Amino acid sequence: MKKLALSLFVISALFQSCSDDDSGSNPNNVVAPATYEFTRNGNSTVSYGGQTTRIAMAEELVAALKTETKTEAELKAMFAHVEGENDFSDANLNASNKSVKSKTAASADFFAGNATDAAAIKADFDGYIESQVADVFVNWNLQAEAGKAGYYQQTSGTIRYVNGKGLEYNQAFAKGLIGALMIDQMLNNYLSPAVLDAGSNVANNDNEELEEGKDYTTMEHKWDEAFGYLYGAEADATSPQLEADQFLSEYLDRVEGDEDFAGIAENVYNAFKLGRAAIVAKNYEVRDEQAEIIKQNISLIPAVRAVYYLQAAKGNLEADKASAFHALSEAYGFIYSLQFTRVPNTDGPYFTKVEVDTMLETLMEGNGFWDVSVETLDTISATIAAEFGFTVAQAAPAN
Repeated sequence: MKKLALSLFVISALFQSCSDDDSGSNPNNVVAPATYEFTRNGNSTVSYGGQTTRIAMAEELVAALKTETKTEAELKAMFAHVEGENDFSDANLNASNKSVKSKTAASADFFAGNATDAAAIKADFDGYIESQVADVFVNWNLQAEAGKAGYYQQTSGTIRYVNGKGLEYNQAFAKGLIGALMIDQMLNNYLSPAVLDAGSNVANNDNEELEEGKDYTTMEHKWDEAFGYLYGAEADATSPQLEADQFLSEYLDRVEGDEDFAGIAENVYNAFKLGRAAIVAKNYEVRDEQAEIIKQNISLIPAVRAVYYLQAAKGNLEADKASAFHALSEAYGFIYSLQFTRVPNTDGPYFTKVEVDTMLETLMEGNGFWDVSVETLDTISATIAAEFGFTVAQAAPAN
């Protein structure tokens, strides 16, 4: 079953982007460079420092969620960093005016007119912090059981720290942030015509009117910022290795490593290159076509990984509950991220917030992971896979 072909929509996107790259151009005569390098007057026009900073902040915050001596105030200060505060070990992060929370559930397309959901989602992440401190940290040295937080040891010896329903809040936070920050900002903000074409951006790009003191136009910069949420931690984004961070970079690499989805990484990178080249060429039709390819492929990542972890947990529900709980906690976060995906050429996600909340509530019914059934895991897996057009067998771990 692992050798089943990709769904037609993924194959189509792969062929389109790869064909564009192989020929160096497309029917609209936009030439994609070999790598994501763009210059003007000998200077690089590529800039995404804010994304690199937020990824680094998120990395340190997620690590701190497993440091039981941290206080709620310290963790929340890392999440909603204020310029100049000593929230991080890196002085450059402390000096930054960026924060993770300010860009969480903050896209133009999904949340500019939806303050209610934006506030609720930010509150979810604050809630993970609060509960990690008030529930898990205080029981750090006690063994967990149904209804009681604490530590739980895998048969491998690895220790997991869970709440009374078996959920690792740090995993829910980290995997949920992939959707609420990285995917939402990329797909529903910086790749949106509402942002790319805002104000006088089109006219300024047509006339190559640069931002003050910069080597790039605003439109070029917005596209780069989308790029940065995936490649911002790379040592050299002209030759990305992936796994440069524990967010989109790591899990694009994981999906790429599944033979049923191999090629997705090249597909995404090629679309970013060609879309950026289209902006330089002032060809906004090609730009938007590449944005849709990116939306389609990036949206696939949390879907594939959610099903992967739901299926991975099944065999351990009895033999190694701690291992199953870890997989289910990762699945929980990836399911949460589905509400930030984007169906190409539409204005909505593959799953709405209500649909996501329903799936999560089903997982956490009663004692949560302590007594979740195989049937429940299979039902949710099938629901996700069907929506995206792949099979559960394609996403599941290889036997």
